[in-house]
Amino acid sequence: MTKDYPRPSVTVDLVIFTIATNDLKVLLIRRDVEPFKGHWALPGGFVGIDESLEDAAARELQEEAGVKQVYLEQLFTFGEPNRDPRGRVISVAYFALVDSEQQQVVAGSDAAAAEWYSVFQPPPLAFDHRQILEYAVWRLRNKLEWTTVGYELLPQKFTLSELQRVYEIILQKPVDKRNFRKKILAQGQIKELSEIRTEGAHRPARLYSFKQH
Repeated sequence: MTKDYPRPSVTVDLVIFTIATNDLKVLLIRRDVEPFKGHWALPGGFVGIDESLEDAAARELQEEAGVKQVYLEQLFTFGEPNRDPRGRVISVAYFALVDSEQQQVVAGSDAAAAEWYSVFQPPPLAFDHRQILEYAVWRLRNKLEWTTVGYELLPQKFTLSELQRVYEIILQKPVDKRNFRKKILAQGQIKELSEIRTEGAHRPARLYSFKQH
């Protein structure tokens, strides 16, 4: 009988990445309620009894930070017994890449503020959100090995140098230009366009686009 077992609560936490000012950044909200009132945290909240995890994630992201219409990918489930002072709370984390210029970040509901922070120099975070953030960065870097990232970080038409810079920011190290281009083209996820871009004194650069979103 299920009544013989304790019933933990379920929350969703959201790791939203963007690239701005040559840095990988994460969206944080400053909590306006206890516990950890005044502390920075990942957007998120409790899942309603008749709500799917995906719907809860999308709702919390819009309510707390004003961000909407984002493709969220499930990251991991965090369930250490003492991770939340309110009781036994299990969190399902999601993450996404977005273009910060296309999203108007506005604090709402139980958030006093919403801002982008450098992933590599975040403020002290509430709950176990530092652990969740570090896991998300690790996952993002691993995705670079088998897929291209940049659907939400680059314009529709981009140069290989722009795509390479995205990788270097995420990895926090230089990437060999020749090997990078060979690997990216071999993945078959971008297509060469007939257009070129001329910028200043630099050589004209071929433009590319992603084959599918």
